[in-house]
Amino acid sequence: MTPLTSLLGEKTAKAFDKQLGLRTVADILQHYPRRYSKRGELTDFSSLPIGEVVTVVGQVISTNQRRMKGRKGSIFEVVLGDGDSKLTLAFFNQAWRQSELHEGVTGLFSGKIGSFSSTLQLTHPDYELFDAEVIESQAKAWAELPIPIYPATGTLSSWKIQKAIEKVFDAGVPIEEVLPEALLEQESLTSLRQALTLIHRPKKDSDWKLALKSLKYHEAILLQLGLVERRKAASLQKASSYEPGQLLEGFDKTLPFELTQGQISAGKEISKDLSAGHPMNRMLQGEVGSGKTVVALRAVLTVAQSGGQSAMLAPTEVLASQHYRSIIQALGPKLSKELGVQLLTGQQPMAKRKKALLDMASGNCRLVIGTHALITEGVSFFDLGLVIIDEQHRFGVGQREALKAKAKNTPHSLLMTATPIPRTLAVSIFGDLDISSLRELPQGRQAITTHVVDIEKSDHVARIWQRAGEEVDSGRQVFVVCPRIELGETEEDFDEELELDPGREPANVKGVFEALQQNPFLNQYKIDFLHGQMSSDEKEEAMANFESGDTNILVSTTVIEVGVNVPNASTMVVLDADRFGLSQLHQLRGRVGRGEHAGLCLLVSGAEENSLASQRLAALAASTDGFALSEIDLDLRGEGDVLGNTQSGARSSLRLLRVVRDAKLIQDVRKPAEELEGSGLSEALLKVLELQDAAQLARG
Repeated sequence: MTPLTSLLGEKTAKAFDKQLGLRTVADILQHYPRRYSKRGELTDFSSLPIGEVVTVVGQVISTNQRRMKGRKGSIFEVVLGDGDSKLTLAFFNQAWRQSELHEGVTGLFSGKIGSFSSTLQLTHPDYELFDAEVIESQAKAWAELPIPIYPATGTLSSWKIQKAIEKVFDAGVPIEEVLPEALLEQESLTSLRQALTLIHRPKKDSDWKLALKSLKYHEAILLQLGLVERRKAASLQKASSYEPGQLLEGFDKTLPFELTQGQISAGKEISKDLSAGHPMNRMLQGEVGSGKTVVALRAVLTVAQSGGQSAMLAPTEVLASQHYRSIIQALGPKLSKELGVQLLTGQQPMAKRKKALLDMASGNCRLVIGTHALITEGVSFFDLGLVIIDEQHRFGVGQREALKAKAKNTPHSLLMTATPIPRTLAVSIFGDLDISSLRELPQGRQAITTHVVDIEKSDHVARIWQRAGEEVDSGRQVFVVCPRIELGETEEDFDEELELDPGREPANVKGVFEALQQNPFLNQYKIDFLHGQMSSDEKEEAMANFESGDTNILVSTTVIEVGVNVPNASTMVVLDADRFGLSQLHQLRGRVGRGEHAGLCLLVSGAEENSLASQRLAALAASTDGFALSEIDLDLRGEGDVLGNTQSGARSSLRLLRVVRDAKLIQDVRKPAEELEGSGLSEALLKVLELQDAAQLARG
């Protein structure tokens, strides 16, 4: 993998790495254009999405230089027009641009779309003007030449990316074909070298269309080859065989409820896998509150029957502790003692940690629930037979493999997610997994009503706290979720595409906690807070007080997003809800309506109308079906976000493919991929697959 530093220089290469995650020649050649424009076609500004970085072709129709009101300095305004819509460019204290930007000039303009006085605006955009002196005989070809428009950032514009790619091509970097020539001819495709040239340097529309078709096919084949290799490798591995026995029979008899049909079906599938003699590799997906933990616990008891151990990995300490308490309660004291159930986290007291580690190593503990502490050095198992990963999308590939590596023989794997994976995505991306789905909710789950509240409407916001007080007066409890812990905290984990207002400070736990204590509707109630920076004991105490009902209102970060079960909590208030993704909000909403009272979810947002964030909130308010929402989330955000950061479409082999739109192609190439594998994969194909896996792990 040739580093970009060798062709672009260290400074430019660092910018590409930091801004776009592009580090090698292969990375930049696979940074494909988002679309194509032409010098003779002006962009329709009316459809530009507020909050996104865009690149447009525009013509200056007027300019205006004026002094700013109430402050020093001047503003130079430029109006671009396409005949029907307009876009304003704003430059502060840069009057010198009048010599470049004047009526009649045309060019590319790049920046983040905002709105000012109901007019679309780019503030201090980057731009590149077209050459006005074009020979008349060449004018038509010049006007119709496709201009690649690349996914860009505020500091790396589309044309800067294009110029860097030109340098790579001019350097004559070798591009090796990976598919047989006969297959390319059969599918009317061009070679990889030619496809990459045509997609970045098209002379006519048919060039990039052929390139797109060819590159999609290459991607689909490589994707399916990867899945074929994984399935083949899994089928050759051996694993311990486990049969259900008295432990499971006794547990089932004590259950205070009937299992749903989905739970029964999933249990049979898992039981069959555990007895097959080769590693189970199954994903258990289900709605928030659909009973995945009970299904997993029944698998644990099957493994424990023969003395085998199980480890459940949870993404947060709060969730691990919640699982530990609920599993102890579900098993009962006798069965819990027989299994030697332990909790292992990074912040627990040393004495407890040592006891857990000793029991795991000796085999006295047949079930341990823990956080990332499970994958640290010094953790060992006597006979690890089953690995359970809760909220699997929160863990990187390397982390999951690190836990499995602690087993003496290949263990069985059960991945769990309360973020349902759309069917098309599951077939395409998780083709090496078997999938069980829980679509039914247990009896007694209550309906949840969801409303979006505009943060600009102060009377509506005030009504939220009045309503929260009414819920507490009725004997119920309230969650309040904030995106930050305290004022001024940096936000490294938020989605860059959520179109956030940079001028508005997000709600923070400490500030909201203090404000609610002074709120006239709430100041007589017991209010507490919870966040990830608290010590283990502090978190335990805060959750225990809320679960027991001693705390009426809990102000928290998203540490309560999954697994937390407080049946008396009826209301979920999410502040700055536009800062969260759709699946995450659905998870948060699932914390209420778990008891005898109907649930209420209030999403407070300052998102611009028609922005991507506002569309997500509207979708959530309209549906409580997690599977339906997963399809909507896939359409709105793309498969990258749905899959999680280690398999993001923007950072993995999925550069051009979109699994909903291209589902047929992905499925159609499965047979050719299997035939290629069967005839013996070439070294080039294996090399490509290895590089893609390495890139995923590096970015995970």
